[in-house]
Amino acid sequence: MTVRTGRITATIVLLAGLVTGSHAALADAVGDPLGDRLETLLDDPSPPLSGDLAPRIEAFYAVRDFRPAWRRPEAVTAFTAALDTLADDGLRPADYAADRLVAAHHQAYAGEGPVDERARFDIAVTRLLLTALRHLDRGKVDPASLEADWDVPLPPFSPDVAALSDDVDALDFETAFARARPDYAPYRRLRTALAHYRRIRDTGGWPSLPPLDTALHPGDRAPAVAVLRRRLAVTGAPVGDSAAPALYDDALAGAVRHFQRHHYLEVDGVVGAATRTALNVSVDARIDQIRVNLERARWLLHGLPRSFVLVDIAGYRLTYYRPDHKPWHTRIVVGTPYRRTPTLRSEITHLTLNPTWTVPASITWRELLPRIRRDPGYLAREHLQVLTPEGRALDPAAIDWSDPPAVVLRQKAGADNALGRVVFRFPNPYAVYLHDTPARALFNRPRRAFSHGCIRVEHPLELARLLLDDPQRWDATAISETVATGVTLSVDLPEPVPVIVHYWTVNIAGDGTLAFKPDIYGRDRAVLAALERPAAAAGSALLRP
Repeated sequence: MTVRTGRITATIVLLAGLVTGSHAALADAVGDPLGDRLETLLDDPSPPLSGDLAPRIEAFYAVRDFRPAWRRPEAVTAFTAALDTLADDGLRPADYAADRLVAAHHQAYAGEGPVDERARFDIAVTRLLLTALRHLDRGKVDPASLEADWDVPLPPFSPDVAALSDDVDALDFETAFARARPDYAPYRRLRTALAHYRRIRDTGGWPSLPPLDTALHPGDRAPAVAVLRRRLAVTGAPVGDSAAPALYDDALAGAVRHFQRHHYLEVDGVVGAATRTALNVSVDARIDQIRVNLERARWLLHGLPRSFVLVDIAGYRLTYYRPDHKPWHTRIVVGTPYRRTPTLRSEITHLTLNPTWTVPASITWRELLPRIRRDPGYLAREHLQVLTPEGRALDPAAIDWSDPPAVVLRQKAGADNALGRVVFRFPNPYAVYLHDTPARALFNRPRRAFSHGCIRVEHPLELARLLLDDPQRWDATAISETVATGVTLSVDLPEPVPVIVHYWTVNIAGDGTLAFKPDIYGRDRAVLAALERPAAAAGSALLRP
């Protein structure tokens, strides 16, 4: 057995405890068979200490001078109660053996059982505690196992084991859990929303609208209107106090428009097929959607910089959290389900005014080549140059477009350029970026998944002004005048600005208003399935059912 200086410290604690009559000191002292066995097991690289949490377990017991953490039944009881609260985070208490801990403790400490069983029980429960903390801190699910384009590095799980040891001794597991949770308002709001929607479920949920022969319009009278009124009232919508519940009045129409706006539908107050479908999504499905996004929040909401650009893919919105803490928002267009905008974390380093656009080879051969073959004037009309891969200009008329050689198409800078008047560059392996667009009408659509993967920005010149943050050289007038010259110009940002491109299907405003977004890339189901799958918490296997 390795001799550790911590045990010498414990000897001194023992002597002090004997002098003062402390039985706790006597129980946890050097010579305590359980403490000795813990130290022996912690020196053994085989189970129960194998796995990626092993260094954290070792550190936890080292800081305790190898005192057992779970000898007291009240510690196990308090931990079990705390595990039940993880349901408020959308996690499964059963993943941490919450239903077996008390019985397993009783079994380990029944009579004069072998000390080895008690030591292994102690380490197993500590592993479960650290597993729960890691899931709160970094998520239960590995996002890279679900999303092929995941490119957001997760920092290592590094709990404060000294503080955790104190929490265990004080039976203060809520403090330990609170320290691990993301300490950001969006996470807290999602937890509140989860509790709210569970209360709705537990009181009966909401009614479903029956099939409609025709859409419901403001001013209509129909039995379904009364159901509509009850449905919206359940979630707190201001539906008015109509004396005629079957009348689709102005107050109810306002509530419907509010619902449509927060579910990315056409905001017209008309209850047609799409609105009825969204209204009839069950409360259980909405609860699952909130749980999925709590997990995504655990992936992302840690170590955020003071100022950064957040691209909300499913919400079609970009937010710049500025250094002065005043967020700036704009609408965006993102990739289609077939050309998805990837999840990533990078830094915007520079922007280009009046950019040219080198057409990606995939777009050239799949989309543009058929158009060129059908319409010989297409290249000139779209201001496309034809180049060799080395950059030498070619004469389009001299090329056999039925069987062309390897060519590169480059669109000249200008008002019709696909990148518009400005592009924002950030290193990433997917060759995506933020940019302007001449297709302005798309920003008026409630659902805006139309691009090839890049992110089109509705107000790009204002974003350029904010990012450059140089009112002397780059105010709005200076940027507009430079764009008017038509000259391509690259401008470095004074400091790189972090950019996070992420996928959320639930938003919660500061006033608590929920926005449920369509799962445009079909990602929610896989996250939910992984959340429901029993966790591989190695310590739980050591607890007898």
